[in-house]
Amino acid sequence: MSTPSSGGAAARTIVRGGLVITASDETHADVLIEGGRIAALAAHDSDAAAAWTAGAVIDATGKYVVPGGVDAHTHMQMPFGGTTASDTFETGTRAAAWGGTTTIVDFAIQSVGASLRAGLDAWHAKADGQCAVDYGFHMIVSDVTEHTLKEMDVLVEEGVTSFKMFMAYPGVFYSDDGKILQAMQRASGNGGLVMMHAENGIAIDVLVRQALAAGKTDPRHHGEVRHALLEAEATHRAIQLARVAGSPLYVVHVSAEQAVAELAAARDLGLPVFGETCPQYLFLSTDDLAAPDFEGAKYVCSTPLRPREHQAALWRALRTDDLQVVSTDHCPFCFKGQKDMGVGDFSKIPNGLPGVENRMDLLHQAVVDGRISRRRWIEIACAAPARMFGLYPRKGTLAPGADADVVVYDPHAEQTLSAATHHMNVDYSAYEGRRITGRVETVLSRGVPVVDRGSYVGRAGHGSYVPRATCGYLD
Repeated sequence: MSTPSSGGAAARTIVRGGLVITASDETHADVLIEGGRIAALAAHDSDAAAAWTAGAVIDATGKYVVPGGVDAHTHMQMPFGGTTASDTFETGTRAAAWGGTTTIVDFAIQSVGASLRAGLDAWHAKADGQCAVDYGFHMIVSDVTEHTLKEMDVLVEEGVTSFKMFMAYPGVFYSDDGKILQAMQRASGNGGLVMMHAENGIAIDVLVRQALAAGKTDPRHHGEVRHALLEAEATHRAIQLARVAGSPLYVVHVSAEQAVAELAAARDLGLPVFGETCPQYLFLSTDDLAAPDFEGAKYVCSTPLRPREHQAALWRALRTDDLQVVSTDHCPFCFKGQKDMGVGDFSKIPNGLPGVENRMDLLHQAVVDGRISRRRWIEIACAAPARMFGLYPRKGTLAPGADADVVVYDPHAEQTLSAATHHMNVDYSAYEGRRITGRVETVLSRGVPVVDRGSYVGRAGHGSYVPRATCGYLD
């Protein structure tokens, strides 16, 4: 067996013998790669495949051949809560590649009083020349002004086609309903997609103050004050504002059964409303948040982990397409030196979990467990995020003309998730000790090996910035 050099795309590469799985099909096919793109697919025993020659051949016999994952929600080296997320664009995209993700869409941040352009330029400076896989940007809108609204038009033209807003975090990212409405109205005219962190931050802040005054300082209280009904209320309000504005809406990190119900009701009306959830809400719960000796701080994120009973609604919504995407909201903070800033005051624990390396594997475990099908695995992890954020069909599928972001996946390999073996720059694993079936074996990014049979062969700077089109679900 031979593989292409990590220095650049081989003139031609063939991936032979695997089961090719996309969101729409499963075929026993060989894949021909040329010039960093998929050139052709042909059945194993076909004359076309037999006639192919290439400088490199990857044997995928007995394995799956799937598109590289698209993680549409990451926060590399993001400043938050008096510290900064521990993964840089270099370490975070390397970890993404280890986990079979070949494209991330991260969040540039507008500071209050500054322009969108200044925020975007700052994030370009952080990422340029550092990424092991391809990347794009959403824009966090923190300060809605007339200038900001005009800048939204310009950014959409340049390929930054989605804008995140917050109903949470008063004094940091929070926007009131009037500002949200104005941004949605602008998006309705320029083709942009508003992404919403839907929690009633004003009410949550009241509950935080009351909890701390009552001596409730442990990490588990983080989940209690961020009540599921306050997620549902904000989700409902965001939907109604989007209806008034005539704009589409994408709700991020949906965690609660009641919020899912709001999305499902809106979609039953035919509204362009979409939602994502994250692995932590599918596999973790308030039991983890309540771990003793401050261990629960490892699981503090917002929206918070919910009681385990909410998981059934999330899995059901993924099967019925009331939730379309699984992203990670990867925002890691080390337990020692970062999470422990909140000892004695849960409100000072930096919000965020590591997970960019684990998403594809955890969702494959859901296939093994019978929760979703193989094609649905690829839909929610690859195709749907690519379509939602203007990357499809360049990303998210294996078809002629698509980027050769290809993962050879061993569905039978067993592994135990652990901080001792992961590649994220964080000192704990949210899934420590969890045994799963399935493992990434080889990863190509635009035809270039990044992971080769379990060894990292990528480099910082291979990853390219990818401008995005508008939401493919609205075409």
